[in-house]
Amino acid sequence: MAKPKAPRRTLDSYTVKPINRTVKAGDCVLMRPSDHGKPSYVARIERIEADSRGANVKVHVRWYYRPEESLGGRRQFHGSKEVFLSDHYDVQSADTIEGKCTVHSFKSYTKLDAVGNDDFFCRFEYNSSTGAFNPDRVAVYCKCEMPYNPDDLMVQCEGCSDWFHPACIEMTPEEAKRLDHFFCEGCSSEGQKKLQNSHNTSRNSDTKHKHYVSGGYETASEVNFKLKRSGDLELQWWKLVVLPRV
Repeated sequence: MAKPKAPRRTLDSYTVKPINRTVKAGDCVLMRPSDHGKPSYVARIERIEADSRGANVKVHVRWYYRPEESLGGRRQFHGSKEVFLSDHYDVQSADTIEGKCTVHSFKSYTKLDAVGNDDFFCRFEYNSSTGAFNPDRVAVYCKCEMPYNPDDLMVQCEGCSDWFHPACIEMTPEEAKRLDHFFCEGCSSEGQKKLQNSHNTSRNSDTKHKHYVSGGYETASEVNFKLKRSGDLELQWWKLVVLPRV
């Protein structure tokens, strides 16, 4: 007669001894890949279980996929720290946990003063069997009509409020960072009139109007533009593109 399985119990938390970190349900963790040449897997802990003696600890996880692990592969607008919350659940040994990490919302990620090695962001849920994304529409910007990549530098037109990649408007990143004002090609005529009025007003009030630059933060002044950027981008969901399926 087969020996019955010993009952397992749910743990509120567990300390992973090799890294001396305590994890609990809801935490995001980095897990050791089977192929040591690959980056650590990213997962969210759903439940922690152990046997009756408190040994043989297992974690029930929900995997995050990196863009290159999805059916569509990595696209130009995917950020380097972007992951998708998948419908793929699994059970793994707690000993495969290599560390804790944070998966931010897209909005929270864009407000970070600095991005650490253990910071990621998620703006899509991903169906691993169909390759479908939720939401399946995303805002697009610039002449190239690409979704926003938070790693990329962009400048905002003071006329239409759209955002543009420097390369798409024949400008270097260094030139973009030095801009005080920017009007895209479609707004340039009207923009010059507004700019002239702005200059006339500033002579009386000594107020300087600074054009906002987003993405690629390396300097303190660029970090100051971050709050403006995240709000402006969030308001432009009127311009949409359907994410392709594979």
